[in-house]
Amino acid sequence: MFIRTRCLQITAALASISLLAGCGLLSDDKGDDAKRIVVGTTSAPSTLDPAAAWDGSWELYRNVYQTLVAFPTGSTKPQPDAAQSCEFTDAKNESYRCTLRKGLKFSNGEPLDAKAVKHSLDRIKTIGSMVGPKDLFGSLDKIETPDALTVVFHLNTPDATFPFVLGSPAASLVAPKEYPADKVREDGKVVGSGPYVLDSYKEAGEAVLSGNESYNGFAKRRNSAVTIRYFAESPKMIAALKGKEIDAIYRGLSATEVLDLQSPASHGLGVQVVENVGSEIRYLVFNPKDPSVAKLPVRQAIAQVIDRGTLVSKVYQGTAEPLYSMVPKGVVGHKTPFYDKYGPASVANAKKILRDAGINQPVELTFWYTTDRYGASTAEEFTELKRQLDDSQLFKINLRSAPWKAFQAGYKGQEYPVFGRGWFPDFPDPDNFIAPFVGKENAVGTPYEPNEIMNDLLPRSRREGDRSAGGQAFERAQQIFAEDVRLLPLWQGKLYVAAREDIAGAERALDPQTVMQMWEFYRKTSW
Repeated sequence: MFIRTRCLQITAALASISLLAGCGLLSDDKGDDAKRIVVGTTSAPSTLDPAAAWDGSWELYRNVYQTLVAFPTGSTKPQPDAAQSCEFTDAKNESYRCTLRKGLKFSNGEPLDAKAVKHSLDRIKTIGSMVGPKDLFGSLDKIETPDALTVVFHLNTPDATFPFVLGSPAASLVAPKEYPADKVREDGKVVGSGPYVLDSYKEAGEAVLSGNESYNGFAKRRNSAVTIRYFAESPKMIAALKGKEIDAIYRGLSATEVLDLQSPASHGLGVQVVENVGSEIRYLVFNPKDPSVAKLPVRQAIAQVIDRGTLVSKVYQGTAEPLYSMVPKGVVGHKTPFYDKYGPASVANAKKILRDAGINQPVELTFWYTTDRYGASTAEEFTELKRQLDDSQLFKINLRSAPWKAFQAGYKGQEYPVFGRGWFPDFPDPDNFIAPFVGKENAVGTPYEPNEIMNDLLPRSRREGDRSAGGQAFERAQQIFAEDVRLLPLWQGKLYVAAREDIAGAERALDPQTVMQMWEFYRKTSW
């Protein structure tokens, strides 16, 4: 089992790269704010129940559920949300106490009290969904509720990053009467206490949200209602933006589409693009249960052949950069161990690695990717990976793909020898780029138990209340990843929000977890 900690100093600064001329005054007029904001995305929820999702479903959760603490834009430490205050009560970081705000209620009228918090988090482990966030709570031993407003979390090991977990949508609070303790809710409804209420939901269609007037937390809503529309294909989503059918887009844009939206022609149609400097990464996962990649030299040879620079320039055209560690650039402790160990791409070096291991014929492998989670460029990316490996004449690559739900079940079932995944931070700490990928049960579904990382480096770093003090442990963990090549980092990307020119707030809409905060969008008074 792995425990997740994160002390990453995420560069969550958001900078606009395309501001259109002629800006009007920003509106505080409630009539203007009352106009519904319509946002498009290709990342639809896999479920509406937080106990069964550790994926892009969090985009919706952040807006309809509340957490004890959260990460407002610009913060790298959790701030109170449903809680009035939270703190460790011991020097070992093993007991964490939260005091709730008074008078909190769920949208069905139930009180959001200490018992509701305990119910919400206990059910995550009880249900134990394979695709849920249970592994995030590996350090949680038990929860006590001494009174209606007090929750005490007892940990089974020192874990200074437990507050970061509580600040992620994994710790979304749900109404006990509506969410069974031992099974996932599957009626397509939501009862939460977040900034918005879910009025209706159509799978693969849309989520219709209205402002939750009883919400009491950190978010300051700039609009009264939002509709999130889910698109299967990004071209249709872009056409909807240009045709004024939707107001903004997040997630799912290919590099070509980003460049198109930044063009003068799109500007002329009243579209702006905001570039978000984040820590999104993409990587390959190798499943050693499959004989084709069980041998370390095969994985090392792949690491030696792949030319990240060519991959990024051909497919991502400046919207991403090569990545040589699972801990991305801009995060505390980032190093380049894969470059340090393997250097520039070299077919000759890869051939020597295979020859020295007695592998003298092309290795046939099947690479899997998902068609509807990471955007339209994913297929192009894997086509380029296949081209590079096939051209080396050391490998013969077959490509297979599947929609996200089927893909998720496949990799969790250890059916794929090699597959591509993306990672967005759950909370701002570098541990989140190490811990999720190790342990018998981990985020990628292939057991990986490096003794030094699990029994020394991670426990040691988690005893540090000052999260910046764990840098050396994370640097060593990155070296071990490069030696084992169970994961192969490929690139680090930027996130983009495209919006109509009368929409403001896009530069603040992504929190440090790169989760969309819909309440930041609002309409300008004039243009």
